[in-house]
Amino acid sequence: MTKIMLVDDEPNILNSLRRVIHAMPWSAVGDSVAVETFNSPPAALARAREHAFDLVISDYRMPEMDGVSFLEQLVQIQPDIARIILSGYADLQAVVAAINKVQIFRFVSKPWNDFELNSAITQALDHRRLLQENQRLADQLRVQEGKLSRHEMELRRLESMYPGLTQIKRAPDGSIDLGLDLDESEL
Repeated sequence: MTKIMLVDDEPNILNSLRRVIHAMPWSAVGDSVAVETFNSPPAALARAREHAFDLVISDYRMPEMDGVSFLEQLVQIQPDIARIILSGYADLQAVVAAINKVQIFRFVSKPWNDFELNSAITQALDHRRLLQENQRLADQLRVQEGKLSRHEMELRRLESMYPGLTQIKRAPDGSIDLGLDLDESEL
């Protein structure tokens, strides 16, 4: 299943994007799609810490945080997520900054053409799949050459599926440290 995150402060834009995405011929590529919408970048970041996404489509101008700042933080959580930015403003400096800072796949203007948006989404997801396959093959080669252990390769795979999984803090006794400072009377 393809998982897509939509981030825009305008509910009408989120609804329109969702409609365009659900109207795409997902069955033609043998895949289904799940779309989650967020009108707040911090809420989207919180969800990204819990759930892996294949693609994010974010507005460039939002009141809480601009799209590039949002994507910078998102990439720290999910480095492999495909990224598209939408904007109603033709700001060349913003496009260049987005490409350089967060390696967006495509910058789409508002209002968008549905066919062009569909094409951008399909190409971004295809590009992501190719990058993941290349990484998987490179990791297999590193394992064969002794430069990477199977354990490390599996940790990379699990981290991409479950963001934050490999950053679990452990107590000295090996148990998982939840960061709760409870005294014995609370147990």
